[in-house]
Amino acid sequence: MTNELSTDFADATGAALVVGGSGGLGAAIAEMLAARGSDVAVTYRSNKDAGESVAAAAAKHGVRTSAHALDVTSAEACSSVLAEVATVYGGIHTLVYASGPHVPMVHLSKVSPADFAEQLTQDAVGFFNVVHPSLARLRETKGSIVAVTTAATARFPVRDGLSSAPKGAVEQLVRGIAAEEGRFGIRINAVGPGMLTDGMAARLIESGELDDNALAITRNNIPLRRFGNAADIAEAVCFLASDRAGFITGQKLDIDGGYTV
Repeated sequence: MTNELSTDFADATGAALVVGGSGGLGAAIAEMLAARGSDVAVTYRSNKDAGESVAAAAAKHGVRTSAHALDVTSAEACSSVLAEVATVYGGIHTLVYASGPHVPMVHLSKVSPADFAEQLTQDAVGFFNVVHPSLARLRETKGSIVAVTTAATARFPVRDGLSSAPKGAVEQLVRGIAAEEGRFGIRINAVGPGMLTDGMAARLIESGELDDNALAITRNNIPLRRFGNAADIAEAVCFLASDRAGFITGQKLDIDGGYTV
């Protein structure tokens, strides 16, 4: 990391809020934002220790940090956390949405309507619940939003519909918000992780849902013939959130080793 990168957010007003900061990708994003000069607030759903551990790691970079409990399915809770963070830090310059439960790989024919509705609530509704109360605050700072979605919305992997379909809804919200909020100085983009050694992909490997044969096939479908990691995603998120991407909005950047080409 260069000295120039380490000051990307040093003059930003307020903090970056990483929703889902207690997860593998969220933790990497939070620490990189801190390393580049941003105060950072992270949220966790139930694992307080994980949330506080991420905040403590980010604080080692000499910035202010905090961890907040949040269930994104509660619009009231989202509004409350946004208000609390904005008050404590004097504003919010970046909102990163990296929240999401473990999603099993299953054929769509075997997904119940109830399970699909629940996933839509967790992903798409949860995203909107967080973004909606953030807009007024991001207008004040001319800030940015980055949603962590999936590369699977560009190239569909069989058995991934329960994850990719709701995230496709998130990506359409990204486009809509970009079109409507750009006049207020807000930028919003998405980052689509491909196959990683961290985050949800790691959980699928650990659970046995992706066996050695499936992993070999997946690797051969990636032009770079390897998997990415959380730092690859954090790098893209931090770029899109920074002034370096000041003329980029409404876009999605797949970090997938070429899987979607």
